[in-house]
Amino acid sequence: MDDQTRTEIEAAAFRTLRRHLMEKRADVQNIDLMNLAGFCRNCLARWYQEAANERGIVMSKEEARKIYYGMPYEEWKAQNHAEADSDKKAAFDVAFRENVGEQKKG
Repeated sequence: MDDQTRTEIEAAAFRTLRRHLMEKRADVQNIDLMNLAGFCRNCLARWYQEAANERGIVMSKEEARKIYYGMPYEEWKAQNHAEADSDKKAAFDVAFRENVGEQKKG
């Protein structure tokens, strides 16, 4: 497989994952994704931002989230976010440190 085809297939897989998480499973909370898989929608948006920045495209966290979520993050959060209990929040703190580091959450 040539590099261009591989890149196109990887991009298609990413778009399918995004569509699945945003359209088919918006009910799955980011905290549950992070606690189980070590990443969430915000991570995917951050990876998008980092890839853009690596290529010289200036993109803020908010811009990347708007691209990924298809709307401002706070709007998506208001429509789909449920408050987590203390056990989920504690597990999230561990998962975040292990997978993302000590960066500011949110």
